[in-house]
Parts: sequence; structure tokens; C-alpha cells
Amino acid sequence: MIDEILGYAAGTLTTISFLPQVIKAWRSKSTRDISLGMFLLFSTGVFLWLVYGIFHRDMPIIAANTVTFTLAIFILAMKIRYG
Repeated sequence: MIDEILGYAAGTLTTISFLPQVIKAWRSKSTRDISLGMFLLFSTGVFLWLVYGIFHRDMPIIAANTVTFTLAIFILAMKIRYG
């Protein structure tokens, strides 16, 4: 039980850390300072963590990486659009 609580806490904190970047990019319509290469690699890693979580039926990993991947894709879309 404690391991799931730790997993959800870690996932929540790392996922929430993306919100300021998403909000800033959305408001400014600028992603000039975000490295496309780094974000593509990061998004791929998050997606692989999501797949890993699905294979292991690990809900903290699935939940955190689903939200993080969604936010990362949103930032990538803005990077491509506003680049």
C-alpha cells in the first residue's frame, strides 16, 4: 500500500511540474526556448514508461505517464505550431 502511495505522489509531482510550461507556452504562443530534440526524446521515454506500466498493470505508472504524455504532446504540438 505504501508503495502505491509513493508512486502516486511521485507521479503527481512530476506531472504537475509540466503545468507551468504548458500554461506559459499556451499564453505566450511561444516555445522558442524549448529544445525539440530533448522534448521528442523525453516524450518517447514517457510513452515507453506508459507501455511498461500497462504491461505490469501498475496504476501509479499508468496514471502519471498518461497525463505526462498528454501534456508533453500538447507542448510538442505547440512547439511545432508556434516553433
